[in-house]
Amino acid sequence: MSVKDQIRPVVEPPLAALGLLVEDVAVTPAGKRRMVRIWIDRVVPDDGDSTTSTPPLSLDEVADATRVVSDALDEADTMGEQPYTLEVTSPGLDRPLTEPRHFRRNVGRLVTITPTEGDKVTGRIVRAGADGVTLEVPAAKKTPARTVELPYAAISRAVVEVEFSRPDSGADDGADDTSGDDTTGGAAATEEE
Repeated sequence: MSVKDQIRPVVEPPLAALGLLVEDVAVTPAGKRRMVRIWIDRVVPDDGDSTTSTPPLSLDEVADATRVVSDALDEADTMGEQPYTLEVTSPGLDRPLTEPRHFRRNVGRLVTITPTEGDKVTGRIVRAGADGVTLEVPAAKKTPARTVELPYAAISRAVVEVEFSRPDSGADDGADDTSGDDTTGGAAATEEE
């Protein structure tokens, strides 16, 4: 079993206690050290349709997660004797949406979806359910505004578009584009071991 595969079961329980989940783990050589990157995210309830945005992780939440991950790795001795640098980070906007929870987390955001058949669609997620997503597509030159529903199975690729000035939705949804998680790199904390 690779080190990467050993890390996930060690860090998932303490992160779950914080309401977080592991999105991905990467272990890469970095000179005499190894770089251990763990991407985390907030657990998004799987309660059917989601029509409200999920607040991004704060730097304090990422710092707390870094502490519990570091303690768990030290206690389990998963990393052995070789020194490593631990980086715990949120996914950021540059990671593609691949799971229904990714779409639920990004309700209210502008996304570009490439369907398995047909042309790309850019619109704002207004609903993300168990089987598919609903987008509000703004009017274009010769096309009126419309609502598009796509099943997840018909989506080849989906990415969040960076917006420097989002239109006001009329309510404070907790997801402004100045928070630490909304940069393309996400919020991150690093610790040397």
